[in-house]
Amino acid sequence: MNLASLLRLVSLAAIWGGSFLFMRICANAFGPAYLIEARVLLAAISLMLVAMYFKRQLPLLEHRRHFFIIGLFNTALPFLLFAYAAQTLPASILSILNSTAAIWGAAIAMIWSRNLPSVKVVLGLLSGVIGVAILVGLDQSHLQSGSGWPIIAGVMAACCYGIASNYARYAPKISSFNNAHGSMWMASLIVLPLLPFMPMREDPTLTMSASVIALGVVCTGLAYLLYFRLIEDIGAASALSVTFLIPLFGILWGNLFLDELVGLNTVFGAIFVIVGTMLVTGFSFKSLRTSRVA
Repeated sequence: MNLASLLRLVSLAAIWGGSFLFMRICANAFGPAYLIEARVLLAAISLMLVAMYFKRQLPLLEHRRHFFIIGLFNTALPFLLFAYAAQTLPASILSILNSTAAIWGAAIAMIWSRNLPSVKVVLGLLSGVIGVAILVGLDQSHLQSGSGWPIIAGVMAACCYGIASNYARYAPKISSFNNAHGSMWMASLIVLPLLPFMPMREDPTLTMSASVIALGVVCTGLAYLLYFRLIEDIGAASALSVTFLIPLFGILWGNLFLDELVGLNTVFGAIFVIVGTMLVTGFSFKSLRTSRVA
């Protein structure tokens, strides 16, 4: 991995770690539906402008079923669940729960293929479960009361990513950019009917409005572009290492900007989740040294 790719990797982790900070700032005022509708619509518009600049056509109607599936499981549902959880949980916990997506992906793949897991994968799954249990069960002084359902929502959001990753193996072969672009438009249509049932709770402040714009344009639109460039530069397996860095930035941003306490459960829970993710994905640091460079 060259210096440019390393900088992109760290920047992407910082941006995606910041998404949980922005959701934490906005979630209570906007409510899950309005927050996520704004997020995906801003991302869709941003990607549309990029597509227009590079004169890239989006086959939205031709592959509408495919875009609906990834828009539902890779965008709308997990975003809504995380937005609901962000009303209660600290940004640090949200970012750690997000990292269990790879563990869910491995577990669903085993059930789907009916293959027995290796010892390494079993250890990774156990490590991930222990990590979440530590987050929930120890040192809860920094968590609000009634955090049980939000934690379940965060875990289920990660599960949605696991479903989407397994579906992608059998999905039509469409470019990564078009997948992101099309899924954002579909997600905006999926979330739209929920708006009357989940109204905004208060008028947003300037800080909240700016956070929503950053969430949509930077943490979603720009982040996807960085991610796809990383895949082209170093390959999908090495780009996956961003998953391990996101919790570090989620914890850092929450502590710096929201004064969130970092308890022992956060530290040890994050360690178990990250180690579990490395085991089930077969990640090794050797892959970073040997990855191809564009």
